[in-house]
Amino acid sequence: MSAIHLHRRAVHAQAQRGFTLVELMIAILIGLFLTGGLLTLTSAMKRTSGVQGDLSQLHDTERLSFSLLADVLQSSGFFTFPSPPAGTTAATVFPSGTIGNIVWTAGQTISGTDGGSASAQTDTVSVRYSSAGGDGVLNCIGATVATAASWVATFQVDGLGNLQCLLTTNGTIAATAIPIASGVQYMQVLYGVQSNTAAATFSVDSYLTATQVAAGGYWPNVISVQVTLWFVNPLYCTTNCQAGQQTTQPPTIKMTRAIALMNKAGVNTL
Repeated sequence: MSAIHLHRRAVHAQAQRGFTLVELMIAILIGLFLTGGLLTLTSAMKRTSGVQGDLSQLHDTERLSFSLLADVLQSSGFFTFPSPPAGTTAATVFPSGTIGNIVWTAGQTISGTDGGSASAQTDTVSVRYSSAGGDGVLNCIGATVATAASWVATFQVDGLGNLQCLLTTNGTIAATAIPIASGVQYMQVLYGVQSNTAAATFSVDSYLTATQVAAGGYWPNVISVQVTLWFVNPLYCTTNCQAGQQTTQPPTIKMTRAIALMNKAGVNTL
């Protein structure tokens, strides 16, 4: 056999030779390393996306809660304008009596109850107002009506962490409260009053609890309402914490908003 033929056979044998065991182990190790890195990156991105989603949901809940609270509370005492029947006053539109499980005096359009300590606050706040129908006035579930209606709206937080509204329409109280937002643990309500009625300044000189307002007879003097809500913190974690969650985070996030009542803060809308 010629040298040329032997050389060709040697080259052919080298071309047919497979990977050695060491080469296969190295390739598998590199593949596992790359796969592990990819899985770690994917898992981290998924956790981060989940945390960002929870924070976005929290922001949406905050906006919804305070927007609806402001729309309703600032409407306290509203009734048909600009041309009500002669002799119409808040006392005639909102007479005394028990409406929505609340005892009202004539002309009183805001009320509330204290829930206890700040660590487990479950205050309620109630307002009454009316719509002529078709005027765009919202009730506490964010709806308008086509016909005249008188409302008592009571905001409260239930034991499941839902901010909800119990609505009384034309004296008929709803069978159940309507959930507005979830993830709300506590609610605290303080009432800004002008205790010095001799000064026509429309200025709040004290923020009082519902009990203090009732004791001082200040319900007609309430100018604004300060509402504080405690929202569940999505970054709070105690066990099996994921990336982005920390045990150092507070369990709740507190937000406060002061809401001026219609025609009580120095701006006459009549």
